[in-house]
Amino acid sequence: MQQNLTPTNDREKTLIEKIRTLSPDKVTAVVDFVDFLSHKDSERRLVKSASKLAEPSFKKAWDNPEDDVYDNL
Repeated sequence: MQQNLTPTNDREKTLIEKIRTLSPDKVTAVVDFVDFLSHKDSERRLVKSASKLAEPSFKKAWDNPEDDVYDNL
């Protein structure tokens, strides 16, 4: 079975080869870092989604004639 050699697969192969040379404690650090990056990305998506959901509610407060003067700042 021949693997598809794409840039992503090449990077994955290189990364795996580098990880295999690390000591177990360094591999643990790599896993922790990957988990951190994943968690950070999840948090960013959650905040973006929550902001999007809140837009209709805030539109009433933000979009009114009394506050039009602030649109020009």
